[in-house]
Amino acid sequence: MYKSFYKTMQVEQKKWTKESGWMDVSPEKLTKVPQLVLVFGGTRVLKDKKNYKHLKSLYPNSNILFCSTAGEVIGTEVMDDSMAVTAIYFAKTELRFAEVNIHKSEESSNCAKQLANTLNKADLAHVMVFSDGLLVNGSDLVKGFEDTLLKNVSVTGGLVGDGANFKETVVGLNNAPVSGKIVAIGFYGKEIKIGYGSLGGWDTFGPERVITKSDKNILYELDGKPALALYKEYLGDKAEGLPSTGLLFPLRLKLNTPDGAEEVVRTILAVDEKAQSMTFAGNMPEGVSASLMRANLERLVSGAEGAARESKSLFDSSPDLAILVSCIGRKLVLKERTEEELEAVRDVLGKKTAITGFYSYGEICPIKATAKQYQLHNQTMTVTIFKE
Repeated sequence: MYKSFYKTMQVEQKKWTKESGWMDVSPEKLTKVPQLVLVFGGTRVLKDKKNYKHLKSLYPNSNILFCSTAGEVIGTEVMDDSMAVTAIYFAKTELRFAEVNIHKSEESSNCAKQLANTLNKADLAHVMVFSDGLLVNGSDLVKGFEDTLLKNVSVTGGLVGDGANFKETVVGLNNAPVSGKIVAIGFYGKEIKIGYGSLGGWDTFGPERVITKSDKNILYELDGKPALALYKEYLGDKAEGLPSTGLLFPLRLKLNTPDGAEEVVRTILAVDEKAQSMTFAGNMPEGVSASLMRANLERLVSGAEGAARESKSLFDSSPDLAILVSCIGRKLVLKERTEEELEAVRDVLGKKTAITGFYSYGEICPIKATAKQYQLHNQTMTVTIFKE
């Protein structure tokens, strides 16, 4: 357990852009060595080794986590091809780190089990996961944690991004970031208070259909018809831009869970013209009802506000830190209004809360603030808050 004169966590934030270089964001600087430094940035920027070396020189004795994104969040600002850096000193909380390499999606569950076994310890309170966004099956990743982690341990995090390129996502822990990496952070002890919330804000349209042929996260048929061909009918001219335009039209699934029927949203990662199939971030079980969805701008912003309220529902004061993971599809829809969902979160959490995060290819979060059972989500704003 870390001990210090300070009674609560301390946060320092910086950002880097090509136009302005390095800039301090937070008014105060840390006087203690942070145990964790989060670096969210563009894939190309993070792969530039000089940026890794510079950050290691700034925080030589800290654990530095690098994650590529589909947009970086710092405060209420959204950036692209930049770096959002948040250094965190925990006064009363122990942190442990685990990492694993993944080569194909079929390894997702086993990778999660390896990470969970490394972190499992009696006083484990919470786990945050930052995973390669293209090589992983998010549903299987979540299931692996669920099967292995100690009960009553909550999990949040997400699948890192690569803008709207869908070519390469990278993650790194104390090393230059690479593709095929999953990192998990364990938070230990009774002094850390953690809240979370996840909401969407999309509207369904068109008839409800049934998944009649699939293989894990690959969808082949809806109502017995080729899924891709049917999907293209709804997209019209936008079908030419697949898979990125598919982010504007996710699918809502109605799943049967131990807690009853539950709705989750799934977003497209890739299409296969020959097989007329679509690959999603999470599993698409046969026999499940699926409905097409489209954006409602006001409801997207309201969803972000709702996620923040859900995360704070068990807090009696402002949190010290908030880590936001919002889906790239929301960013593509909101466009110049993207910062409105961050401002909605800020209005709920308060001005004293340090905010960072990224736009993702998938979000991981429990279904509500009082639950421990977590799911892979798509097209949501997910908020995880911390206070010592």
